[in-house]
Amino acid sequence: MRMRGGRLPASEGQPPAGEKSARRSLPASGWVRGAVALLAGALPALAFPAPSLWWLACGALVPWLLLIRSAGTTRRAALDGWIGGTGFVIAVHHWLMPSLHVFIVLLAALLGLLWAPWGVLAQRLLGGAPSVLRAAAAVVAVPSGWLVIELVRSWEGLGGPWGLLGASQWEVAPALRVASVGGVWLVSLLVVAVNTALILLTVARTGARTTGGGLLVVCALIVTGVWAWAPQPVTTGTARIAVVQPGVISGPGSVERRLARGEELTRTVAGRDVDLVVWGESSIGAGAWRGPETARRLAALSRDSGADLLVNVDARQTNGSGRSGIFKSAVLVGPDGPTGDRYDKMRLVPFGEYIPARSLLGWATSVGKAAGEDRLRGERQVVMTLPDGDQRLRIGPLVCFESAFPDMSRRLTRDGAQVLVTQSATSTFQESWAPAQHASLGALRAAENGRPVVHATLTGISAVYGPHGERIGTPLGTDESAAAVYDVPLAHGTTLYSRFGDWAVYGALAAMAAQCAAEGLRALRRRPAPGTPGRSARTAHGSPEHPEH
Repeated sequence: MRMRGGRLPASEGQPPAGEKSARRSLPASGWVRGAVALLAGALPALAFPAPSLWWLACGALVPWLLLIRSAGTTRRAALDGWIGGTGFVIAVHHWLMPSLHVFIVLLAALLGLLWAPWGVLAQRLLGGAPSVLRAAAAVVAVPSGWLVIELVRSWEGLGGPWGLLGASQWEVAPALRVASVGGVWLVSLLVVAVNTALILLTVARTGARTTGGGLLVVCALIVTGVWAWAPQPVTTGTARIAVVQPGVISGPGSVERRLARGEELTRTVAGRDVDLVVWGESSIGAGAWRGPETARRLAALSRDSGADLLVNVDARQTNGSGRSGIFKSAVLVGPDGPTGDRYDKMRLVPFGEYIPARSLLGWATSVGKAAGEDRLRGERQVVMTLPDGDQRLRIGPLVCFESAFPDMSRRLTRDGAQVLVTQSATSTFQESWAPAQHASLGALRAAENGRPVVHATLTGISAVYGPHGERIGTPLGTDESAAAVYDVPLAHGTTLYSRFGDWAVYGALAAMAAQCAAEGLRALRRRPAPGTPGRSARTAHGSPEHPEH
């Protein structure tokens, strides 16, 4: 029945009372709403080190999703997603500000655009009063959409896989076991699924609320099943590995003083039956590496300590293909000098080690500490075998940023590496959250592949993790200049992630393809058939409008 003036009765076409009051309680002003979206997007950053409020991740997306679902239009939902994504990127990467200054805001805004479609998706599936069918779609599509964003921004040119939501769970044993099955990607999926279920439990009707509760039960069953039945590598022995961390050394002559400090610390491990000594990233500068005396000093140091040295060189060199330029290289040195085993870093830090499209973005060097000259990339990953020793230990080196990429550690594991070794330096970000965040990635890589990880830093936090992601010994903090010896457990066998790879990512992509197909079919059903007149518009008095009159 239509009332006078063509208006509907108050009860028709209106949201439920609870939904209406909830929308009124959310900010209406564009600027205020934008500020809330920025803060809501930044909230999950507290789950990562250094705050390490890992439990917060299971509900950190709820305020952001509540804001998105209250959006009155698709455009507003996309804007809430974009602004929240910008806040997330700034919060997770805030420690880059000393290097990039205001440039980080522009980068965050560009990356934040990835969350605009996710905002539309969340608003369509969670907005209003979701039906059981919409709720079921939401529990699959909203986490899958988030994972697709993580996949896209994991591309090296966009900053790499830093700040993946699943990485916040690095010290939670059940989450590490889940990572052994589906990598950090599966952990991210489960964390976002829990947040989505909390939204349904909070605001949905009875049927959809049941769906949300059922999702929480399913997540709990998945974690329990993985904990009980997922295959895990078996410990087969130990290797004694020393980590040398000189600490921050700056000022005139810092390159030579850093090398001397590394030598001094390495001598302290002599007589301790060490299999390998690992130095941090850029532990040997260009000037020192060019001097023939350096190789002799390192060889003598290897003989004195009774172990091979894995050093790291940042210098102009020529690789095996004859390419000449600045490479960051992991170099193995034995009692007779360099063994010939060398790994050149393949994935470089944007702006830190090279400038993308330098002809267009080269001006970044004037506003921050961007690379003055691009480093060259290595061509392949390398597994090194220690030339001496009873165990013939095989190590897989990574350099700094590369420990964030799950596929690189998996490749080394499949190539036979028994220990994954990361050489890093965070002197520029020593007082920030970056050292703790970087060190935490070792736990995930260890759990994913069932192989121990040694994270050795020139400056920062050095840490060692066992094949299940458990911490071995005591880490070296950012304020320490020391050498430490760790009994690193070796393992035999493979994890499901090492065997099957990124299947969780493929599943998320398939779910999003299905969601897009469903939306396309729904749009086709709504479109009138050719030649079919549309519904007549009515005037305020209820009579049809005829433009020809």
